Amino acid sequence: MALVLENGRRQFDYWLTVYKRTWKGTLISSFLLPLLYLAAMGIGLGSFVDRNGTGALGGVSYLQFIAPGLLASTALQVAVGESTYPVMSGLKWQKFFHSMIASPLRPVDVVAGQFGFIAFRVGSTCAVFLVVIALFGGLSSPLGVLALPVVLLVGMAAAAPVVAVATTLENDAGFAMIFRFGVIPAFLFSGAFFPVSQLPDWIEWLAYLSPLWHGVALSRDLAMGTINPPLALLNVAYLLAWFAVGTWFAVRGFTKRLVG
Repeated sequence: MALVLENGRRQFDYWLTVYKRTWKGTLISSFLLPLLYLAAMGIGLGSFVDRNGTGALGGVSYLQFIAPGLLASTALQVAVGESTYPVMSGLKWQKFFHSMIASPLRPVDVVAGQFGFIAFRVGSTCAVFLVVIALFGGLSSPLGVLALPVVLLVGMAAAAPVVAVATTLENDAGFAMIFRFGVIPAFLFSGAFFPVSQLPDWIEWLAYLSPLWHGVALSRDLAMGTINPPLALLNVAYLLAWFAVGTWFAVRGFTKRLVG
């Protein structure tokens, strides 16, 4: 494990160097768009929702209701973005993963470095967003700061299986399917904008299967200060399971593409 962490750190240094040259291109998608969502939905639409009462939202304003959901959704979108085209580029277009394997690094080390950079991207983006949410009054409890590690886990729970899928693809056409049938439905039906209990029963149960729903639910409970320890442990365990299974398949996929 120590060797994996050390070699993964070296890969993280590479990705950080690349990001220092390209970070300006991520400002709109990673920072500006979530802020626009927060302003438009939380403040704009929220003013109309609040006029009709917020009993269905747990007695908090609509801004306070959707802010944790937007935070978790941002983590998911950033993680998936860093798990698709960059992975395809390293495996097929630029093939820098092949160069890494020519060194003493192993596939598991490459995966560790990739995951380390994804965690950095998710953590830095969501940390800034969380500060903005707090300034907008979107947190009704000091426990809301703990939403940051939760959404980081959401991002990694999404990234691991997507990286695994990316290792099986020969072109980027499959990424459109991931966004169209994975990211967008999860974004809309994860409880970020309204309680999933308002959905038809069969859709509600599908929402519970999404790792994003568990992240949204736990982040919202923390932001509201209404944490339920047994349910919180279940949420964390579910997210960890997604990450663990996805990591196993990701390492297996990298091994087949780079070594096998």
